[in-house]
Amino acid sequence: MRQTQAQEKLLVIACGALAKEIVWLQKANGWQQFDLQCLDAELHNRPKLIPEKLRLKIEQNRQKYQHIFVAYADCGTGGQIDALLAEESMQGIERLPGAHCYSFYAGEQRFSELAEQNLGTFYLTDFLVEHFDRLIIRGLRLDKHPELRAQLFANYTKVVYLSQRQDSWLVQQAQKAAEFLALGFETVPCGYGDLQTGLQEQVLKFNA
Repeated sequence: MRQTQAQEKLLVIACGALAKEIVWLQKANGWQQFDLQCLDAELHNRPKLIPEKLRLKIEQNRQKYQHIFVAYADCGTGGQIDALLAEESMQGIERLPGAHCYSFYAGEQRFSELAEQNLGTFYLTDFLVEHFDRLIIRGLRLDKHPELRAQLFANYTKVVYLSQRQDSWLVQQAQKAAEFLALGFETVPCGYGDLQTGLQEQVLKFNA
């Protein structure tokens, strides 16, 4: 019985950095048609590991779900996610559009415009603001080797915070992150962008 119910649902395999946002969108829109499974958000710092982790997760679930959607952009894998999904055994599985979460939150055209206007930009999202200490400061070992900050961020000129929620506390934390990196700061409200529309399209396809 459980397997039959699972087969009648869509499985979304997502980056752990999107989990909170996807759960919020699911509740806000009443999307009961899909289950969510996430890979470790720490893979943000090790993108070469993402394709194989995705392969394993898909293989574990291919017989349990009729439809699977990958809530990842390219995410620094150099086309390897697309190469994986192009394999015969992976046919029919789609992913979110864009090169990374910054571009699908802002939308491809808007992000291209932002990137042109702001060369040398370090981007933040709600998730990255909330976990800046763990992923950036400790993840890049800036707490133990503060001299690395100048080296790693030498080519950046500003921080642009692409916000999903309207939250003054998050804006303050993003500004503190920019100050820590000794960079200028700007916040650009984006909402959920192509993450929301991409999931909505999958739900509509599933219901068709």
